[in-house]
Amino acid sequence: MTAQEQAAREKLLAELTGLRRGALGASGPSRPLAPTLGTPQEITQSLNSGLYRYGDGERITVACAQLPEKLLVRMPYTNPSDPDFIELYRYSDPDALLEMFGHLRAANPASRVEYQAADQLTADDYTGHLVSLGGVDWNEVTSSAIKRLQLPVRQVTDWEESGDAYFEVTEEDGRKVEHRPRLDKSGGRTILLEDVALFAWAVSPFNRKRFLTICNGMYGRGTYGAVRALTDERFRDRNMEYIQGRLAVSEAFCILVRVPVEKGVTLTPDWTVPETRLFEWSRPK
Repeated sequence: MTAQEQAAREKLLAELTGLRRGALGASGPSRPLAPTLGTPQEITQSLNSGLYRYGDGERITVACAQLPEKLLVRMPYTNPSDPDFIELYRYSDPDALLEMFGHLRAANPASRVEYQAADQLTADDYTGHLVSLGGVDWNEVTSSAIKRLQLPVRQVTDWEESGDAYFEVTEEDGRKVEHRPRLDKSGGRTILLEDVALFAWAVSPFNRKRFLTICNGMYGRGTYGAVRALTDERFRDRNMEYIQGRLAVSEAFCILVRVPVEKGVTLTPDWTVPETRLFEWSRPK
């Protein structure tokens, strides 16, 4: 399906689902209310109505950066010649990668889903459905895609000198606005209280019949939160409904959001809460 056809399908499905839930909920106490997400039918419906449901048999690749060599040499099991070598230890965002890969496999059981290092993509990877995880400092797919899509968002990272890191967005009036993660100090350690994450979706600049998605935080927690926004069974449907109501008719869109971190646990951002959203942009078809 084209992007427009997919949006129309998802909108119709959401309307029919709402009517069904309303009918069941209004039938009185003698009949059960509409089931919550957890039954096979509800799970299947949820998986089939999201942005990560593609056509059967279509190639899907998750691009994730690998850690630089200076970090790998300090970690065990990252050398391929080690008997206990673990390939995933070499990737920069394994939490986000595992979450995304599992969801894509569940939503697309008839398609080939693979993950690949961002600097090792083939022509077939680029021209299939592509999901890029992580920021511009290590993931060249993310940096290239942001430029090709001409997104009004720039990720600034100066880890070596000033340690400064933030997203800069260009508002409609031309103003440049910075959005930074919230950090704190405790016992001589830096604690992340809230990350900032970019979620972007577009018709792929590499193949007009495929789609490109970017999930990117200032830190790994933000990337994981951007992924979970549309994979977490408690939030994905409401976040998808928000997209359908505002951005579904776009050829490309992005949303910059807060990702809360509570006692070291990354929480899924709720896009329907105004305070969560920092910036939105879309390009009409």
